[in-house]
Amino acid sequence: MNINSVNIVEDTFLEKGYSCWLQYNKITDSKLIEEYLPYCLSLSFTEDSPIVRSAVEELADGVKSMLDKEPTIYNYFSNDASIILGTYESINLSDYELSSDLFEKLNDESYVLKSVNKEGNNKILLVGKSDKGILYGAYHLLRLIQTRKSVNSLDLVESPRNQIRIINQWDNMDGSVERGYSGNSIFYDNNQFTNDLYRIKDYARLLASVGINAISINNVNVWEIETNLITSKFLPEVQKVADIFRSYGIQTLLSINYASPIEIGNLTTADPLDEGVQQWWAEKVKEIYSYIPDFGGFVVKADSEHRPGPFSYDRDHAEGANVLAKALQPYNGIVVWRCFVYNCLQDWRDRTTDRARAAYDNFKPLDGKFLDNVILQVKNGPMDFQVKEPVSPLFGAMEKTNQMMEFQVAQEYTGQQKDLCYLVPQWKEYFDFDTHAKGEGSTVKTIVDGSMYNYRYSGVAAVSNIGNDINWTGNTLAQANFYGYGRLIWDPELGAEEIAEEWVQSTFGNDPLVVETIKGMLLDSWNIYENYTAPLGVGWMINPSHHYGPNVDGYEYDVWGTYHFSDRDGVGVDRTVETGTGYTNQYFSPNAEIYNSLENCPDEFLLFYHHVPYTHQLKSGETVIQYIYNTHFKGVEQVKDLIDRWNKLDGKIDDYRFNNVAERLQLQLKNAVEWRDKINTYYFRKSGISDDQNRTIY
Repeated sequence: MNINSVNIVEDTFLEKGYSCWLQYNKITDSKLIEEYLPYCLSLSFTEDSPIVRSAVEELADGVKSMLDKEPTIYNYFSNDASIILGTYESINLSDYELSSDLFEKLNDESYVLKSVNKEGNNKILLVGKSDKGILYGAYHLLRLIQTRKSVNSLDLVESPRNQIRIINQWDNMDGSVERGYSGNSIFYDNNQFTNDLYRIKDYARLLASVGINAISINNVNVWEIETNLITSKFLPEVQKVADIFRSYGIQTLLSINYASPIEIGNLTTADPLDEGVQQWWAEKVKEIYSYIPDFGGFVVKADSEHRPGPFSYDRDHAEGANVLAKALQPYNGIVVWRCFVYNCLQDWRDRTTDRARAAYDNFKPLDGKFLDNVILQVKNGPMDFQVKEPVSPLFGAMEKTNQMMEFQVAQEYTGQQKDLCYLVPQWKEYFDFDTHAKGEGSTVKTIVDGSMYNYRYSGVAAVSNIGNDINWTGNTLAQANFYGYGRLIWDPELGAEEIAEEWVQSTFGNDPLVVETIKGMLLDSWNIYENYTAPLGVGWMINPSHHYGPNVDGYEYDVWGTYHFSDRDGVGVDRTVETGTGYTNQYFSPNAEIYNSLENCPDEFLLFYHHVPYTHQLKSGETVIQYIYNTHFKGVEQVKDLIDRWNKLDGKIDDYRFNNVAERLQLQLKNAVEWRDKINTYYFRKSGISDDQNRTIY
């Protein structure tokens, strides 16, 4: 269901879906009210800024909604206030047994939450290193109350682990969203900007509440109309959107067309070494900053999947990125240069050709050649957001070049938000992976947070999963991925279960049955989805173009199964050094040796690295073919169990959200059955080996 200006919808039936985890449900427990209310009677803020105003507004609305009490607001320091907000420089910290030395060690987005009993009055001190810290602290305090945590003895110091925490919108100006599974764009319609700025504000609230501090507002595939976003035709509209995001501590970036000097600049070339091109970009950047003084910079997809780039002029990626970076340097802008680069027209039947090698092969030789305001955005895996694939070997391989990791919150290859697939456990595996780049303990999270190589810029990006559906994400439970992404990149040490529980409590309330049931469904879902889809890391068994549903040999650039090389004798891609593509050698030791060895390779990635007979025995004792049969039958039964678990919550969740999820689960069952039957039938016919349990395979 799509509704315009949903922020003013009075139908609580719909608002439950729209409000996501910012429900601020009324508290009825008298003991909790007795604890919380004395701390929430009044707010005092010691300095004024749009960001502080956003924090105060959110706190006031949340308190009124949860405690049925509108707090008094003082726009100056008041010792009578029960919540005091300010930066560490605007509050006399010694009055509250705090030292400014603490804040000197923290980054600008940090904050302290401290309970104080002063002169018999209960207070909460919310001190930010900057106004952004105040905003994030406000959301933290509200989250504590939503999840019914005690606030009597708060003594919290919080700092985001990752510097850049960005969402990439793949929105097109015609209103469509590439890989969008929850309606159309909230930014554009019919090649114009939307008039519904209220919804954009609500999106900013959601993003800030989980610590997102940057957004690119258009698709990385920049087509003709979107190229004009950096012109005077649309920059006034971009400015309006940037103003909204700025008030929530979020910096705005734009994806650009590398051929812009030709497309909109009337030049005959976009060669990055051409002086006219360099001057054009310098003038264009100056124009953008005249509209948006804190503009973040450019996101660039170049020389991949038919997009223009420096290869057209026999230039490398460093030369291509640096012309933009140089133009942005005077304004502290950045270039986010995507490493998703490969030749989609190569001959996939050649078993020495390997798409997985592409990012490393293209970028590793350029280490140290990029300007220091360029960040390489590397997908979490070497392929393309598959349900199971190893970490990209590019992480840790470029000591002298800023890197950030790219996730996909939108579930493109993991059920498109029709099927339930909670991805936080997957993302944690990537973060925790030890690359051994500088010996043991060189985890991915220490690379992307910048600490291992002292990057100037680093962080995490993700493809957004929101659209203009009433509940933002199509499937209400997909909100958990949106929430979980923000929380995890703020603090990669948070557990997937902890994040899931927070989200369920904030979204559905604190009924123990509701919390435990939904949390369990979320935590089981990634494994369930993998069970009935592509097995053992092989990936890609998906319909072309729209990437939904099983098609074992059907991927766009595939030629009769050349992403998995299934034949009558076996399945899997040989990526070993001795007989395959040599991809395993892109990893540091000992990972390279482990993946290269058939004996030592983890079963979960077996078919990603090795071509094996169907009778190859896994470490579990199962043969590969029997594992395929067993998991696909099991996956269907697990989806049936998800349905049973959800149905037990009937009457405990509002009708809109209950029915929304129930419908998606029924669709997931249909999908799981289709996957099971097509995959099992394919491999039965390929191998000629029957299921040892004599189940029906069509």
